[in-house]
Amino acid sequence: VIDPVSFQVVDTFRVGHSPQHVVPSWDLRMLWVTNNSEGRPDGSLTPINPATAKPGPSIAVDDPYNMYFTPDGKYAITVAEAHKRLDFRDPHTMELKGSVETPECKGVNHADFSIDGKYAIFTCEFGGYVAKVDTVNLKMIGMLKLSKGGMPQDILTAPDGHKFYVADMMADGVFVVDGDSFKETGFIPTGIGTHGLYPSRDGKLMYVANRGSHRIHGPKHGPGGVSIIDFATDKVIKTWMIPGGGSPDMGNVSADGKLLWLSGRFDDVVYAIDTDTGAMRKIPVGAEPHGLTVWPQPGRYSVGHTGILR
Repeated sequence: VIDPVSFQVVDTFRVGHSPQHVVPSWDLRMLWVTNNSEGRPDGSLTPINPATAKPGPSIAVDDPYNMYFTPDGKYAITVAEAHKRLDFRDPHTMELKGSVETPECKGVNHADFSIDGKYAIFTCEFGGYVAKVDTVNLKMIGMLKLSKGGMPQDILTAPDGHKFYVADMMADGVFVVDGDSFKETGFIPTGIGTHGLYPSRDGKLMYVANRGSHRIHGPKHGPGGVSIIDFATDKVIKTWMIPGGGSPDMGNVSADGKLLWLSGRFDDVVYAIDTDTGAMRKIPVGAEPHGLTVWPQPGRYSVGHTGILR
């Protein structure tokens, strides 16, 4: 737990085995830690009270690598990556309501939703595909092979609600996909190990975290940085490299839009980056920080991950 004013770690507490992401609930009243246990049978979700930043008792959930919420708030979707399955659950009790098998989507991973919430597109980390899923009837719609993809990671819906951006850690850039027709329409080169995607507070820019390595467990002090894409032109307008090398991964923008917070996956730090100048602070934390969330966030509801709010 980091104080965003003092930039100091103010608390640390134990959760389940292999925590991956801190996910805001749909109703914004809870933060959930997804403990996927790396495919073991003791996966769980640990609730955190955002008012006190203290955890509650964990709930047993099968392999929750990541978690999302349908835009209507009807379901929480736990991403059971090791089982190639999406589990649709009650968003409060986490009782299982239905599942969608994703056998062809190896390493089902990150997602975002269409503007009407009727479908989501999930990335398949180990197959170079993305999968389109009907979130109303709970069924697979189709698979799309990315033209030169090898390891698709984060995905973000464009401000128009129809176009999707897909970060690919092997392609070193962002694919552009038309969600309705489910066709690849473009590619934007960014940097080595393209991984996380976050919109600026005014919705005009997209911050792209380039992890600095093609490896899942990369070296410290790699050539990591942040590329900034203009949503209007789909062009990179500037890039901030991490001084001394680094590995920016997941995070979010502060409520006032002045700081971009990202975990430094291979360097055991968290970065706080000034969104005007690119100047950054490095905060030492535990080993392999991953799904960092910044709270609170402005918005009406959360669709999950590290804080995709609408």
